[in-house]
Amino acid sequence: MRPFELVTPRDSRHAVALLAEHGPSARVLAGGTDLLVELKFGAETPRVIVDLSRAHDLKPIALTAEGLGIGALATHGEIMRSPLIREFTPVLAEAAHTIGAAQTRNLGTLGGNLASGVPSMDSGPALYALEALVVLVGDRGERRLPIGDFFLGPRRTALRAGELLAGVIVPRRNLGKQARFRKFGLRRGQALALVNVAVASRFDPDRDAFVAPRIALGAVAPTVMRAAAAEAFLEGRAATQDAMAEAGRIAAAEAQPISDFRASAGYRRDLVAVLTRRALADIRASTGRRE
Repeated sequence: MRPFELVTPRDSRHAVALLAEHGPSARVLAGGTDLLVELKFGAETPRVIVDLSRAHDLKPIALTAEGLGIGALATHGEIMRSPLIREFTPVLAEAAHTIGAAQTRNLGTLGGNLASGVPSMDSGPALYALEALVVLVGDRGERRLPIGDFFLGPRRTALRAGELLAGVIVPRRNLGKQARFRKFGLRRGQALALVNVAVASRFDPDRDAFVAPRIALGAVAPTVMRAAAAEAFLEGRAATQDAMAEAGRIAAAEAQPISDFRASAGYRRDLVAVLTRRALADIRASTGRRE
């Protein structure tokens, strides 16, 4: 590892000022679970590291008039333990629980996971299914984007030069919405996802039907993606086993997986179909209705 200068801002505004001062030679350090590996094995070392660990305004998990705000520096462990998360968006705790080992969950942050832009990230599909907004701050102020617009490609996001991911907001309309997360890896724990799926939906008990379903997929496209055709198929449809299986097949057809040394594209499509069906069945079962 080559030498670099470490600067520690006191809050997000100070961090943005430091990024503007040092320009492209600066990199942001959150939990460090990705960046420190890069620094150790990467060919290039940034001249300045902006360590966010003391920027306490990036850490809160709080209920606001807009919805549930989660600071970018909230760790996966804190998300798992948060009473607010467990009450209003428990699917985020489900997803956080699948990330790495306990040490990784206690250091790794939500912001770092999202800003990595890795298609197999576990937090992205859960937030996408809940239609979260990302909050970005820079020297020109704050802007907000639907999370789907934040991901541009593998390891590419909409963060502009000098901008910081400050956090995410789950809109109030989606707090308490039934949601489930499913992941498949090559081993039970500490596994990178071959496929992960998050499903969120309201449920009409009178019609036994899904309402406003949202299906998000990870590790099967250049970015985390929504299965829009599967959602449209399910909207208002009776939640039969056949309908849930068909939604899984439609989602699999929408996926854009690749074949690599871990799995073939065909196997990943099969996983999308199975995990989507199971997540939908979990939501239906949570309403007390079983076929």
